[in-house]
Amino acid sequence: MPDTRMTPLEAAIPQVMRLTDTPDQLGESPVWDPQAQSLWWIDGVAGKVRRLRFAGSEPGELECFSFDGHVGSIALADEGCLVVALEHDVVLFSPDEPVRLLLLRLDEADPRMRLNDGKTDRRGRFLCAGMGRGGEAIGALHRLCDNRDHAVLHEGLTVGNGICFSPDGRVLYFADTPARKVFACDYDPVTGAASKLRVHIDTAALGSGIDGATVDSEGNLWGALIRTARIGCFDPSGALVRSIAAPTDLPSSLAFGGPAMDRLFVTSIRDSGTGRAVSDHPLGGHLFAIDGLGATGIAETRFGHS
Repeated sequence: MPDTRMTPLEAAIPQVMRLTDTPDQLGESPVWDPQAQSLWWIDGVAGKVRRLRFAGSEPGELECFSFDGHVGSIALADEGCLVVALEHDVVLFSPDEPVRLLLLRLDEADPRMRLNDGKTDRRGRFLCAGMGRGGEAIGALHRLCDNRDHAVLHEGLTVGNGICFSPDGRVLYFADTPARKVFACDYDPVTGAASKLRVHIDTAALGSGIDGATVDSEGNLWGALIRTARIGCFDPSGALVRSIAAPTDLPSSLAFGGPAMDRLFVTSIRDSGTGRAVSDHPLGGHLFAIDGLGATGIAETRFGHS
């Protein structure tokens, strides 16, 4: 007889908690800081970076930091600092200092392009994908080291999103959301070199592209299926192994966190500012936590660390 027993992942029953009182316009780029037991994320349209402190599983103080222009993404750095991708710049930001150190300026950038999703690799390099503001295929995938060495790994992205890495750091994943594809390439954790792209997941049959994404400790990729109000879990081969309802209609990005790294934080969109993503849900734009998924995440490496 066939084995009908469910795996822990299949048997888990999620519980959802809303964590914010006021919605973001474009919530994105959540990242858990295990040292400070805090979640960072952004409201890209509003130019805000937010931090929510926790006492165990309970949310506490909420802080907000403002930037000029659009904020694309963030990543952890040393001493409570963040790497922040702005429209054509990447800066190092300290919540305790007014000075913001310029790490990268794309002087020759097309004004129709802005930087979007970003994340550190397992050795602490910052990778950031660009996008065409009007849907032009002019985005590129950038790699930035702490010595300010900059390289372009791939070009021709419409909306670069969903950057994440396999647990050993040897596979890089990222999405082009309108193309409804997640790409993968072999990635050298030592040098940061990336191989030729291959299509890892084609989500066209699921009715949505993937926006933000993260990888759990088993190597499964969790992605926000923004157009279907679902969160998909894909195994290392790219097969869909689980799909759960998102807390609102436009889930945007995901990150595991919490004391045991078993809580999935989910950002969402109220109004992206482009007219392409406007929520019809009363909780659109809020931040959520999903518990009880039966999965654990991997703490993100701080910028410049190996």
